[in-house]
Amino acid sequence: MAQHAQQLVGAVEGLIGRPIPLRIRARDGSEAGPAGAPTVVLRNRRALRRLLWAPGELGLVRAYVAGDLELAPDTDLYEVLAAVASFAEDPDAPRPRLGPRQYLGAPGRRLLATALRQGAVGPSPVPPPEEVGNRRGRLHSRRRDRAAISHHYDVGNDFYRLVLGSSLVYSCAYWEPAAKSLEDAQAAKLDLICRKLGLRPGMRLLDVGCGWGSLVLHAARHYGVEAVGVSISTEQVALARQRVAEAGLADRIDIRLQDYREIPDGPFDAISSVGMAEHVGSAQYLVYARHLYDLLAPGGRLLNHQIARRPLPPGEVYRLSPFIDRYVFPDGELSPVGTTVSRLEQAGFEVRDVEALREHYGRTLREWVANLEANWPEAVALVGRGRARVWRLYMAASAVSFEQNHIGINQVLAVRPTPAGASGLPPTRPQWLAGAAEVAEQHRPEDARDTDLGDRPSVR
Repeated sequence: MAQHAQQLVGAVEGLIGRPIPLRIRARDGSEAGPAGAPTVVLRNRRALRRLLWAPGELGLVRAYVAGDLELAPDTDLYEVLAAVASFAEDPDAPRPRLGPRQYLGAPGRRLLATALRQGAVGPSPVPPPEEVGNRRGRLHSRRRDRAAISHHYDVGNDFYRLVLGSSLVYSCAYWEPAAKSLEDAQAAKLDLICRKLGLRPGMRLLDVGCGWGSLVLHAARHYGVEAVGVSISTEQVALARQRVAEAGLADRIDIRLQDYREIPDGPFDAISSVGMAEHVGSAQYLVYARHLYDLLAPGGRLLNHQIARRPLPPGEVYRLSPFIDRYVFPDGELSPVGTTVSRLEQAGFEVRDVEALREHYGRTLREWVANLEANWPEAVALVGRGRARVWRLYMAASAVSFEQNHIGINQVLAVRPTPAGASGLPPTRPQWLAGAAEVAEQHRPEDARDTDLGDRPSVR
């Protein structure tokens, strides 16, 4: 009698018309699939039932988050994700249409018979509680955006500190050759943004989506600016205000629980938007860009730091990843960098510089995953096993996506020209970066350890 794993793998491969990229260990202990491939373990009938009701990414994610699907002890998560990504993206592989003809034909009947024999046929299992349910309100309305942001960011500041380290910077670090730690690389990224914006003492900076306040703290401390940081995450705002007060900078930094569409007190000399525009949505992006343009003084600069997807082939429709949409960033959308540049220019900006940091983000994400894994029991105690699994999976999968060039990350520097058309930028890139660096040196704290990133050792 065939064992469960052989039955299942044979049925699935018969349906899709090609070998699967993973080795499967069934609940009876049998294994099947390519020798030497990463091994996943189906712990119970419910794992297979989830895959039957939601074939593909969503079923796999539900099974993993719920603990119905595990990795074998000697299996590396990155190897699993890389194997699945290569399998899905292989341009030479057949692309079968899995419609009624396939599921009702001989391959589909074989898969159903296998599921019946293994006791996996039954009602659809309830999704894990970490999955976003029905959403209320118009897409990207202020109320719905607040709910989406709360789902991702209001999971506990202690959890984020554990994952991100003492920098509390939740965006791509900048790995210069001299960087010895994640904290070094995040400090370099904050400084790069300040230099690109040309910050000077007395200037007024707006940080849209300010997170836990690390950028405005760095800018006020090292460049002498007055700063406003806005976020619609209640937990982020609470900790950012605490950090500002502890730094003695409450007279120069204003942290607000506020939507970018509600900011009444422009103009600002410079605006930063780091890892925020992905939440805006393509339909709202021009609204977002025009709001920032109106808030910026003529001659001011915008630094937009944003993840980008690759352009789609003609006729193909963009679809959100069900995992990302339901578990990580509800209603989030990615656009190609060319679309972002075009929208900024439509709003009136002149785009002056685009820097791709794709490899930097892959390395940053691996550091975050390492932090999470090194502190796994504490992470589970803080947010529960399911949510800790969500974060581990999404960060590791994102690292693979950046490394394999499926997505990218770009810093776009744009200016609002003066009425006469002047940009205010020196003629060459090295000039405007070097000039801001001189300002930072003049405002460097006397105690070099007195930084906005904290003086505690890395959580690793």
